[in-house]
Amino acid sequence: MLVLIVSLLLIGLMVIGVPVAASMGITSAGIFAALGQMNFLSVMPQRIYVGATGITMLAIPFFILAGNLMNTSGITDRIFNCARAFCGHWPGGLGQVNILSSVIFSGMSGAAVADAAGLGVIEMKAMTDAGFDKDFSAGITAASSTIGPVIPPSIPFVVYAAVTGVSVGQLFLAGCLPGLMMAVAMGIAVYIISKRRNYPVEARMPWKVRLSCFWKAIPSLMTVVIIVGGIWGGIFTATEAAVIASAYAVFLGAVVYRELTWKNFLKVAKESMLQSCKTLFIIAVANFLAYFFTHQRIPDLIITQMTTLTTNPYALVLIIIAVLLVLGCFVEGTAVILITTPIFMPVIQSIGMDPVQFGAVMILASMIGLLTPPVGMSLYAVSSICDISVVDLSKDVLPYLVGIFCVLLVVAFWPPLSMFLPNLLK
Repeated sequence: MLVLIVSLLLIGLMVIGVPVAASMGITSAGIFAALGQMNFLSVMPQRIYVGATGITMLAIPFFILAGNLMNTSGITDRIFNCARAFCGHWPGGLGQVNILSSVIFSGMSGAAVADAAGLGVIEMKAMTDAGFDKDFSAGITAASSTIGPVIPPSIPFVVYAAVTGVSVGQLFLAGCLPGLMMAVAMGIAVYIISKRRNYPVEARMPWKVRLSCFWKAIPSLMTVVIIVGGIWGGIFTATEAAVIASAYAVFLGAVVYRELTWKNFLKVAKESMLQSCKTLFIIAVANFLAYFFTHQRIPDLIITQMTTLTTNPYALVLIIIAVLLVLGCFVEGTAVILITTPIFMPVIQSIGMDPVQFGAVMILASMIGLLTPPVGMSLYAVSSICDISVVDLSKDVLPYLVGIFCVLLVVAFWPPLSMFLPNLLK
């Protein structure tokens, strides 16, 4: 009964528009008070403070800053032009360029909305100018932006690591192959749709032009090498990588490309600070919510209820995935990770799934949430820049949702896909 009350109250508050952090705080504090356990007043500020001050948390504001700087410093333009030079002649034309650009940019920003809002503007203009339908262009732009948080670096992976204590480096590596599989699945969908609608394909560019575009993009592409190579090689931690990525983005924008002005930098810094405060406040309050779950033995109740339905590990994983997908339709992805991880982790451990593999499952499920109304953040980001309704856009992303869902199932039931690279670090 307590589990039902907590679930209805928490999700109900979010659905009616109460901010995520406030919903989590009201739910945990309100039920503590209703049960007469007023000692939570002394515990609450401690848990909130601890939740926002971990060393892992430092990575979040710096990755947000790095992504915003790249969208202002001319980096995204050069990435798109490089991808266009090498794969614009593939079946699907600029649709394939859209996907490849997101794969490259995902190795820098770690945020889907940054991809959709930054690269999305460039991709949408190029595709519509080339003769692609606006709905198709918007659909692939929204879908490809979800590759960002899967391929490292990844802000959702950092959040998951902060909740579970799992190595951020291993989680980053766990997302590499699933992220590439997402790109392949989207590429197949683009190929099929483009063939049916007879979309244009650009002429194959001469190698001289390709190499010129590649040469101009080398400083931008080095961001991926520095971040991923540094983490993989043990040169620096994921948190340090976030700081280095931000510093490198400033260097490129101000010194190399000379497109980052002091005025733009102050604007980006302000926007990044506001986004970081919002994210970190949610994480801080979620730490108190996790304490509430543990104190009220809610994870134990969930395990008991789920195992009464079935003891089959595969069935339990499917139930968890179903819950994550349903919640993703109504609750923002970071909040889903923060709320459900403490609940589902004991279940995952009881069936022998590696927490790193489950982290990949969580993030892929949250990517589907970014593309499903009414809370799909990537839908709203793309809708705002291309003047297409969220309802229409949600229909256009359906083929790509199928692809992401198939990758999610493979990750959930075939561990080598997500665990091969992390196991190399052990």
